[in-house]
Amino acid sequence: MKNWVLFLLSFVGILGGCTAAYLFAKTEPPLAPVYEPVSSPYLKAVYAEGIVESVQTSGENINLYPEVPGTVQQILVIEGQEVRKGTPLLRIDDSIQKATANQQRSAADAAGAILGELRAQPRKETLEIAEAQVVSAQAAQKTATDALAKQQAAYKLDPRVVSRDALDNAVNAAAQAQANLEVAEKQRDLTKAGAWVFDVRNQEKQYAALSKAYEASSALLSKYTLRAPTDGVVLSISTIVGAYVSPQGAYESYSQGMNPVIVLGTPQETLHVRCYVDEILIPKLPPVAELKAQMSIRGSDIKVPLDFVRIQPLVSPKIELSNQRQERVDVRVLPLIFKVQKPKDVNLYPGELVDVYIGQ
Repeated sequence: MKNWVLFLLSFVGILGGCTAAYLFAKTEPPLAPVYEPVSSPYLKAVYAEGIVESVQTSGENINLYPEVPGTVQQILVIEGQEVRKGTPLLRIDDSIQKATANQQRSAADAAGAILGELRAQPRKETLEIAEAQVVSAQAAQKTATDALAKQQAAYKLDPRVVSRDALDNAVNAAAQAQANLEVAEKQRDLTKAGAWVFDVRNQEKQYAALSKAYEASSALLSKYTLRAPTDGVVLSISTIVGAYVSPQGAYESYSQGMNPVIVLGTPQETLHVRCYVDEILIPKLPPVAELKAQMSIRGSDIKVPLDFVRIQPLVSPKIELSNQRQERVDVRVLPLIFKVQKPKDVNLYPGELVDVYIGQ
């Protein structure tokens, strides 16, 4: 009985071991790839990594930076919005600069008022006073002259009637009256002549200087509103209301770098693909007239033909691998720009990386 049990247990163990060996040795067929690996459509081709960007006649997307620092007060557009040239995009707090401009405008207005007053001279009322003073001085001079004449006539008739001292006083009074008359006449002529030309010129200079200062403040005040330099589409906004921005851009907390406050592109019916050809592959490129290329959209089987646009004729270090400014690479590349018509029902956006094959 015991032998039979041992035999049964041995048989079960052998059967279990064989089953386990079969199951572990069995290999599952490989899963089909989600999309076909990238391959060249040409017999001979040069591979390059490309990046999608908006259409530009030169350079890349338009990176907008404010010319003045400050706190963002208002964002007037949203990402993806089409804008026209001159459209306000963002406003920075301008309260201090606005107060400065208003103060300088008031100073310029005050200087202008003084200049107008100088140019309007002589004032009618002031001239009338000067004329009245001349008439009064003439009357006083005639009185003094008549009194002197009477004193002299009496002295000639009888020197004992008028003392010499009284006669001298009359002479002095007549001379003083004559001098007063001359002063009044000169004062009238000075009033009639108006403001001195040098005073007018000096005030003109002050008014011009204050006006220029106000114009400069007003021009600077306009810089607190960031406007679209051309027609385009808002691709990205890297700040929010209340954040601080400067001519270096907006601080990005994830990369800890400074990004453009707003990136502006062109309408996205047609896009450009900028690809970077390694310097050791440049000699293998065909002539410009024969350049043809095709791009593959990563994560899909979509392949799109490209039309050659231009070559950016400057071989430069490839620092586009990441957004880190401290990155250092030894690879140098030649940028080639192609045009692509955006396929329907395909998600393709500026900044997307694609694989490009350039036929030889």
